Amino acid sequence: MYFAALLARTEDGWEASDMELDDVESLSDLIDLARSAAVDDDTVVALIEQEDTWFGVVRVDGEEDPRYYVSNASAASRSSYGSMLTDELLGKDEEDDELDELDLDGTEDGEDEAIASYSDDEDTEEDEDTDEGVRAGAEPAPSGPLGDPRLLDDLGVSHKQLMTLDGDALSEIADSLGATEVLEAVR
Repeated sequence: MYFAALLARTEDGWEASDMELDDVESLSDLIDLARSAAVDDDTVVALIEQEDTWFGVVRVDGEEDPRYYVSNASAASRSSYGSMLTDELLGKDEEDDELDELDLDGTEDGEDEAIASYSDDEDTEEDEDTDEGVRAGAEPAPSGPLGDPRLLDDLGVSHKQLMTLDGDALSEIADSLGATEVLEAVR
């Protein structure tokens, strides 16, 4: 179960709206949705969480490039909305997915290279975390945070605070932003 909301900064504080994820099929859809919620090209923060497993924050400031943060990239990469964020943060293009689906010789693109690289480093801790949810040739998602932990520093949520959040993280973020009441109204 997902919960997602948009917090748009205004002159009078924050406005919250429920983010309808059914209409979001790609990260660009999510960014467009966030930009459409902006008031006078001010900051919009998209908050997504999946049942206390992981949470993600997307910050959009006008036409600037969006900034992203995911609390647990490994867990997020195994979910549909989380994988959009982790793929972006790991530099994986949507086109790569289409190429990987082509199975002309019985293997996925990069499969031989992936097997070779894992067999060279069998004793590394990273390999223990990469068995599930890793596509051949894809960089594995780390089991911890991924992205820009400083994306909310100027809004009152320090990077240290963001990186230690768990449980009801979105409520804690909203509290630090001064947006608890508006977030709870859409929850």
